[in-house]
Amino acid sequence: MILAVAATEIEMVPFLAALPPGSAAVCRTLVSGVGPVETALRLTRFLCQSAEQFGAVLHFGVGGAYLQPDESSQRQPDLLDICLAEKEIAGDFGICLGEAMEYLKNSLTGKIAYDMDAPLRQRCETVFARLGIKYTAGVFITVNGITGTSARGKMLQSRWNGLCENMEGAAVARVCREFNLPCAELRCISNYVVDRNPATWRLQDACLKAAHTAARLMKELTI
Repeated sequence: MILAVAATEIEMVPFLAALPPGSAAVCRTLVSGVGPVETALRLTRFLCQSAEQFGAVLHFGVGGAYLQPDESSQRQPDLLDICLAEKEIAGDFGICLGEAMEYLKNSLTGKIAYDMDAPLRQRCETVFARLGIKYTAGVFITVNGITGTSARGKMLQSRWNGLCENMEGAAVARVCREFNLPCAELRCISNYVVDRNPATWRLQDACLKAAHTAARLMKELTI
C-alpha cells in the first residue's frame, strides 16, 4: 500500500480522477494542508491512526524553479517541467538576515537535510524512462514563506544547489524518516523564483500535470 500526499485539493482531485479503477486497493491519499507545520501534523496523525501498513509515500505537487547559474551543470527547469527530489532541505530554518540566512547548529535543530529513499527514487526514474516522461532530478528546498525576490532565490539556490522550492517536502521527508517509510517526491514547475509576479505563473496547469504524472507513476509502482 502506497500513501499519496498532496498539499491541496487542487492537486489531489485530478490525481484521484486520473487513477485507474481498482486503485483504492493499493493506494490511499492524504491532503496535508499548506506549509511544513500542518503537513507534519496531519501526516503524523494519519499514520498513527491508520490501521493499514504502508510501504511507501508518494508526495507530489507544484514548485517554483530556481534560476540556475550559467556555470551550473544542472539543467534549468522550464515551466511545467517535472522534477524529482534527490534531497529535501528545510531551507529557511534559522536566522533571516534580509536576503541571507544564518543556519542554527544541528545540536539545536537536528538535521535539516533529508536524502530521499534511493531505491524508491530509482524505481521512479525507471518508470519515467519507460513512459517517456522527461524530468530533472535534484535538491528541493522547503520554505515557510514563498520566496518573493530574485536575490533570496539566488541565495537559497547557491547555498544548497537547489533545483526548486516548495512548502511541504522537508516535513514529509522528516515524518517518513521517523516512521521508516521510503518517500519519493515529484513536483511540476508552476513558476520561476524571481521577483514575485503571479501573472506569469501557470499554477493550474502545473497542478494538473503534477497530479496526472503522479497518477501514472502510482499505477506503475503498484502493479
